Amino acid sequence: MQLKGNIYKNRKIVLASIVYISTLVYIVAALFFWYVSLQHQNTELLYANVKNVSPQNPDYNSIIANAYDYHKRKKFQYYGEGITFFIFIAIGAIYVYGTIRKQLKFAQQQQNFMMAITHELKTPISVAKLNLETIQKRQPEINIQNKLINNTLKETERLNDLCNNILLAARMDDLNFNSSKSNLNLTEIVENGVEVFTKRLPDRQFNTNIDDNIRLYGDAILLELLLNNLIENAGKYSPKGSDINISLLKKEKHIELSVADFGPGIDNEDKKLVFQKFYRLGNENTRTAKGTGLGLYLCKKIAQMHKAQLIITDNVPNGCIFTLVLPIK
Repeated sequence: MQLKGNIYKNRKIVLASIVYISTLVYIVAALFFWYVSLQHQNTELLYANVKNVSPQNPDYNSIIANAYDYHKRKKFQYYGEGITFFIFIAIGAIYVYGTIRKQLKFAQQQQNFMMAITHELKTPISVAKLNLETIQKRQPEINIQNKLINNTLKETERLNDLCNNILLAARMDDLNFNSSKSNLNLTEIVENGVEVFTKRLPDRQFNTNIDDNIRLYGDAILLELLLNNLIENAGKYSPKGSDINISLLKKEKHIELSVADFGPGIDNEDKKLVFQKFYRLGNENTRTAKGTGLGLYLCKKIAQMHKAQLIITDNVPNGCIFTLVLPIK
């Protein structure tokens, strides 16, 4: 069904493109014929004016000169008008084509987002339901019950993070969105976040380098969400058993928060795109990593709200490093 839908959409896009290009070609051709026709009429008018003047007329030379001068002025007028119309048509065509292409791409991203979000919502709900039904119907031993409950809590935490991302993305698109900033302890936020993900991702090794008592003026909830998204992203794209390095360092003029993984890394072309809304790495039909394309978009928006920079660099020997550079006021 998905393949048929994609084929149908591609056919619509191709058909729309053909109609658009055909209309554009017709307009340009009409402009060209309009220009040729006017120039032809201008030439015929010159011949008529010259023919109707008698050589015996004492003002013959003056009249002929004026006729040729008029013909020349009209020729340049038509030429200038034709070039002007063509430039406006070209600018309009490029703008319309770019806008349509952008909207089609955005619509496709939105559809991919809806497909991804449906999967992302159904998975934790299904797992939680299955775990609770197992406990209710089979009454397993207490250690198995605890394991199932812990798995259910992890899925609900994941579901909660997902809902927070969706709601926050909708709120941040509102121009009237205001964050609640205050003096906060960033060290505590990072340490608490690492502790949470150490339990949530037991198959990853977390290495930390966190300076003590780093304080700044910012939104604690948004910075916590930014950290969660960066760590979640690192865990998503790095192999099981690999390290995730997290550091929080206070420099002379700024604070650096970095999350490094040892996954496949990000290509240079994708580094420019990963912060776009709904953008996800890889082909939509072949990717295996979960996600909605909102996490890094929100990270970038949160960084901008704190007048900070979010930078991607390559890790060594492989993987990538996300670094948040926060100014010290």
